[in-house]
Amino acid sequence: MFGYLDPASGGLILQAVLGGAAGVGVAAKAWRARLKGRKAADTAEDTTSEEVAVEEEQEV
Repeated sequence: MFGYLDPASGGLILQAVLGGAAGVGVAAKAWRARLKGRKAADTAEDTTSEEVAVEEEQEV
C-alpha cells in the first residue's frame, strides 16, 4: 500500500527537488566558467615572447 504523506512531507520533497535543481545549475555554471578559463589560458600560451616584444615596440 501507499504511505501517508502529510503537508510537511510534501514540503520536504519539494525542497529536495528544488535544492537538487539549484545544485545542478551551480555545477553547470562552474563547469562553464572552468571551460572558458581553460580556453583563455590556451590562447595566452600561444603568444610567444617574440610576439610580445614586437607588440611592445609598436606601442612605444
